[in-house]
Amino acid sequence: MTGEVAVLGAGMHPWGKWGRGFVEYGVVAARAALADAGVDWRDVGSIIGADTVRGGYPGYVAGATFAKALGWQGARVTSVYAACASGAQAIGTARTQILAGLADVVLVVGADAAPKGFFRPAGGDRPDDPDWLRFRVLGATNPAYFGLWARRRMAVHGDTLEDFAQVKVKNAAAGALNANARYRKAVTADEVAASAVVADPLRLLDICATSDGAAALVLSSMEFARRHGASDPVRIRAVSTVTPRYPNTVLDLPDIATDSAAAVAPAEETFRASIARAAYEEAGIGPEDISLAEVYDLSTALELQWYEDLGLCAEGEGAKLLRDGATSAGGRVPVNTSGGLASFGEAVPAQAIAQVCEVTWQLRGAAGARQVAGARVGVTANQGLFGHGSSVVAVR
Repeated sequence: MTGEVAVLGAGMHPWGKWGRGFVEYGVVAARAALADAGVDWRDVGSIIGADTVRGGYPGYVAGATFAKALGWQGARVTSVYAACASGAQAIGTARTQILAGLADVVLVVGADAAPKGFFRPAGGDRPDDPDWLRFRVLGATNPAYFGLWARRRMAVHGDTLEDFAQVKVKNAAAGALNANARYRKAVTADEVAASAVVADPLRLLDICATSDGAAALVLSSMEFARRHGASDPVRIRAVSTVTPRYPNTVLDLPDIATDSAAAVAPAEETFRASIARAAYEEAGIGPEDISLAEVYDLSTALELQWYEDLGLCAEGEGAKLLRDGATSAGGRVPVNTSGGLASFGEAVPAQAIAQVCEVTWQLRGAAGARQVAGARVGVTANQGLFGHGSSVVAVR
């Protein structure tokens, strides 16, 4: 186990399609987190920006851009890009700086203004980029990958279209209670089934949208938290950012080919299962200790896979866990109490941070109608392109 850091503040800009720049969204979230923490911007020793690749200068300016927008005050600055795992890696960087004694208080911000429709690579030829290759060589958009994974679960584990639809029903019910969510309307399984087919077997309501939005956290050393009057704050106990191991024999975005296992036996666990295991080992807990989870539901089928990868159930039993009500409100381990990406859509640099915001509010007992009774331990799970895994464990 490593040292803990305190979560003093959490803030968000509501998600939707607002037609403005990502900096504006990030500043709103940052100011909300600072106000929640009761910390003045001038007292922040470091700012970590989770980058957007749609800001004009891909991957280079988010940290300093937010620092400038909030007002230059001399803080350290770091910019992090790891696709959908950017936010968790930004949190990991902040924690490292705090534990190393480089800063007492760190502001973490992620924001995006996403395009309409599915994400696509930036322009230019990049034959060494697996994301570029799957688009240019195979024409495989993200929904095509989601559909392939859904078909795999149906073939291997017997999942059904009704199972997938019930994930959306569950998450939409939670999102209807969340003022920051883009979609705040409950849906029925019949409505999911009646929505347009996007990538068979998945329908439009099985797949998350692209959104504008932002999330921010104020993290601090435990000593600063005590001096600040926060005697029992939510604490981040682990951040996992592991990479895959060779051979990787399970379909994995954007690498939709797999390694041969003819000469080297596959690892006992998949890449995504290794993400959670590393987080649990660092935190000194196990899946049996989890009160709630926020997972990366790019599609309904992928949420079921996370149940298994997080160890909430055995392999192949994700749909059964859902059918039994264990992951719903009031269940044994509610999943995506925020409403998930099903209700928010993707604002790529912000989403892993938004997951920790939700866990923070739940552990504080401040989630209102979404509150999980007696929540003490929360875990998040996310995955970025190019082998970026991420999981965060927070406790109270």
